[in-house]
Amino acid sequence: MKPAFLKNFTPGASKYQNKKVEVDGILFDSKKEAKVYGDLLLLKNQREIKDFQRQVVFELIPSQYDTINGKNKCVEKAVTYRADFVVEHTDGEMTVIDAKGMRTPLYIIKRKLMRHIHKLNIKEV
Repeated sequence: MKPAFLKNFTPGASKYQNKKVEVDGILFDSKKEAKVYGDLLLLKNQREIKDFQRQVVFELIPSQYDTINGKNKCVEKAVTYRADFVVEHTDGEMTVIDAKGMRTPLYIIKRKLMRHIHKLNIKEV
């Protein structure tokens, strides 16, 4: 018998209970993300948006290096944010979209850094 805190846990299950979904040969982390993809594809086909990209990485804090024993070594890896989608509108504007299920403290910090560093707001859907 499983302890109470493990009653809904199954090996290989997602931390936030989302289900991976495959659409057009693309594996999405959740049904919500797959739905957003479908909506964006429809908007693109109707020419309401110019284009969109998936899983775009933005650097928030660069890697940091020190010289150790005469060699340049990475002592802190870069901090990045991976956007679910980046939409290019017909007027040239750009929108970053995150199919958000849970706003973790780490995500909130990264959202604030995106606004501060890249001057981009994240649209949560």
